[in-house]
Amino acid sequence: MAASITGIVRSLCRRSPLIIHPLRQHQRLPVRTHPGPQLFVLPSHSFCKAASPQHEGAAQAASHYKDRPWDYLDSEEYIERYGTSPVWLGYRRNHKGGIPPQKTRKTCIRGDKICGNPCPICRDPNVIIHHQNVKLLQQFISPHTGQVYDPTYTGVCVNQQKKLNEAIGRAQDHGLLPFQIPYVEFSGEDYSNSHDAVGSTPPPPSLTSGDTWYKWYGEIELDENEVAKVRKTYAAYLK
Repeated sequence: MAASITGIVRSLCRRSPLIIHPLRQHQRLPVRTHPGPQLFVLPSHSFCKAASPQHEGAAQAASHYKDRPWDYLDSEEYIERYGTSPVWLGYRRNHKGGIPPQKTRKTCIRGDKICGNPCPICRDPNVIIHHQNVKLLQQFISPHTGQVYDPTYTGVCVNQQKKLNEAIGRAQDHGLLPFQIPYVEFSGEDYSNSHDAVGSTPPPPSLTSGDTWYKWYGEIELDENEVAKVRKTYAAYLK
């Protein structure tokens, strides 16, 4: 009887080795010294923890930069993160395919949600656009042409690009940023006197009887139908 049971067990183990595998692992486990079920402990990051002094200092720094955003570009935090490079240098846009689209995304922040790959301005809350933040605005202006960089070059979203354009224009109006005026070469000719209608009036002695005051006035051909309509409209005022 025992031999038949042993043969049945061996045949089952050969056909289904997964049955014996957990049994072997169970044999290797150490013997528990205390009875009772083991309690499941949640991971430590799921519990609420008090904010550390570093986080509190960062929050205070962010609020300080909100009032004076130009101080962030001179801080050690900015130099450690960006160095002497602009905030958009080395940024790669997240797009489908190998060819980037001609326009960037409309906005990176929708309500309280931030997209996975925010633009160089939306990813850093300390980078605040302001017309007095001249060092930040200069990073988005070409030093050779004076033109604002295209958002496809810097990766800035459309919403932040509008704020940039407004801040740059306001800074130029306040005299904080220089702007270039296109050079126009004048030939010295006064084009305002090239036409007889706006030119200098000829003296009266030069006129003869039957001549018009302006030469171009005698070359006008009037439409009789239009003249008739005007006369009919103002018949009560014509003498």
